[in-house]
Amino acid sequence: MTISSSLNAGVSGLAVNSSRLATISDNIANSATYGYKRMTADFQSMVLNGGGGSYSAGGVRVSTHREIDRPGPLITTDNPTDLAVSGRGMIPVTPVSAIGGTTGSLPTMLVTTGSFRPDENGILRTESGLALMGWPANPDGTIPNFPNDTFTGLEPVHVEQNQFAGDPTTSISLGVNLPATETRAGSAGTPRDLSVEYFDNLGTSQTLSLTFTPVVPASGDSNQWNMLVKDMATGGTTVGEYNVTFDNSRTLGGTISSVSTVSGGAYDPATGRIPLTLPGGTINLDIGAPGTRGGLSQLSGSFAPVSIVKDGSPVGNLTSVEVDAQGNVNAIYDAGFSRRIYRVPLVDVPNPNGLIAGDNQTYQVSPESGSFFLWQAGDGPVGQMVAFAREESTTDIAGELTQLIQTQRAYSSNAKIIQTVDQMLQETTNIKR
Repeated sequence: MTISSSLNAGVSGLAVNSSRLATISDNIANSATYGYKRMTADFQSMVLNGGGGSYSAGGVRVSTHREIDRPGPLITTDNPTDLAVSGRGMIPVTPVSAIGGTTGSLPTMLVTTGSFRPDENGILRTESGLALMGWPANPDGTIPNFPNDTFTGLEPVHVEQNQFAGDPTTSISLGVNLPATETRAGSAGTPRDLSVEYFDNLGTSQTLSLTFTPVVPASGDSNQWNMLVKDMATGGTTVGEYNVTFDNSRTLGGTISSVSTVSGGAYDPATGRIPLTLPGGTINLDIGAPGTRGGLSQLSGSFAPVSIVKDGSPVGNLTSVEVDAQGNVNAIYDAGFSRRIYRVPLVDVPNPNGLIAGDNQTYQVSPESGSFFLWQAGDGPVGQMVAFAREESTTDIAGELTQLIQTQRAYSSNAKIIQTVDQMLQETTNIKR
């Protein structure tokens, strides 16, 4: 019994070291595979209780697992849609072959990195056929309130390479100095005109015409101007008229004191903004809040448009797509503006090592991994999304070669046990002679 148990222990030793050799071979073979997670083989002894003072060898068994929670080093690339995760979390993907099917929701798998490029249909996908998944944005770039405990709201990230888009103007900030000398008694009261460009909903350049007319008193200084705003896109229709009074005190001299609305949207003293209602929508005109520097001012004797800051731009053609640290997929246009079109969430599970491993460094949720949750990158327990980057293999070649030597010696030693047992059994057989 004791000799035969030694034989069985030697056989089990050969088997487990063969398994360990297989994991080492896999690790070395995938040392240059992006996103590969190292396999390990752990040995556990088996104990058989013998009676009568004898001992029986129980042998050894092996268990293998993949170190999915072990991060690999990140390297930079030249592709803006090469993605990796700095920290916890995984990127959702789906097989391209499943897109367009009629079987219901798309299967969702997880990866830690990927090189995504648009195919002939504009879908961001890897060479191995994995499409990037994300939440689609509204036309204004906001992300709807999708549930975070289901993959239902995700869809393949689709980019129209020949897409044109406009960026309408929604806000204009004025920095204009009005001459204080024009509001004195006896001045000529000459109006001052200012034209401000804006872009409508079709990306066409339009003009707002602003006329500043000083209020000339019979005596002294009025420190008051009438501001008339006309929209030239509708033939010079008046969209707002306001009386602006300026402060002449020592500490706040030249700043706005008050604004009274004659017509149009009401001036908000808290923000310094006037909502101008145009046919295509509202444009917020920022002239400055009372008692603050900037916006409209009344100093000295010169009319000086110091700055005009506005958003919006003419129609542009999509030139590239980039992903920021929060996972937002932004379309970049040659007119100088960008628009958020998707948000790629990061998927987190309590036990990443419990995920089911598949081909092409993909993983799926299992009962051992625990339930998943979708986070915006950089929030909660998940890390940030890193563009222009790939995650390298977690294989350490030097460590694997060292283990290869150890495995070879262990295999040879177990083979020697079998050889020794065979010789001992032969001696036992020779007793009969």
